[in-house]
Amino acid sequence: MSRNKAKTRVRSARGRKNSSTRWLQRQLNDPYVNRAQKEGYRGRAAFKLVEMNEKLNFLRPDMTIVDLGSAPGGWSQVAAQYGAKIVAIDLLEMDELAGVDFVQMDFMDDAAPDKLKDMLGGQKADVVMSDIAPNTMGHKQTDHLRIMAVVEAAYMFACEVLKPEGIFIAKVFQGGAQNTLLSEMKRDFKVTRHIKPPASRKDSSEQYLVATGFRGRDDDELSDEAT
Repeated sequence: MSRNKAKTRVRSARGRKNSSTRWLQRQLNDPYVNRAQKEGYRGRAAFKLVEMNEKLNFLRPDMTIVDLGSAPGGWSQVAAQYGAKIVAIDLLEMDELAGVDFVQMDFMDDAAPDKLKDMLGGQKADVVMSDIAPNTMGHKQTDHLRIMAVVEAAYMFACEVLKPEGIFIAKVFQGGAQNTLLSEMKRDFKVTRHIKPPASRKDSSEQYLVATGFRGRDDDELSDEAT
């Protein structure tokens, strides 16, 4: 006799779209959603960082971390458990977390990088991590360009604030980073790889680009790229 737990089925309600019904049913039957609730995490996404850290073992006490696209706070929550100091930004509101300095602001705002640098207080970061997922339009090529624009902006920012040997993590879609960006990363970091943690849904095209061992850049290189 099967011991599999029966799945929760959600009936379509008047006024609710079929897509909303499917999303709700998936949430109710998602083991990571249930586990996040039991363990006090702010969302299932927390386990993506947990699993990447289990693989690479990069989170340590006394680190300085920048969390881009932080709301509702799952990644910051995980990093704070290791005693890290975290500077976080998101367009959406995020409830307070101990050890996290948060600003509600769009990272793609021209003023955002300088704001984050001010929050760092002149310190360099050990990790820049981005779980930003821009709103999509349903047009594959356009959506890919929007996603890559965010990843590239996050990468440029990371190159400005990371310490030597620092780490950059970013969500990417549809086959990962473009060749131009990958070639830059291979120049700037010792190791680059794509990781799809188990907590990332199998039917999602998302994966994470992880670059470790930042070699550092001088001011002239950064100025050339900005022009």
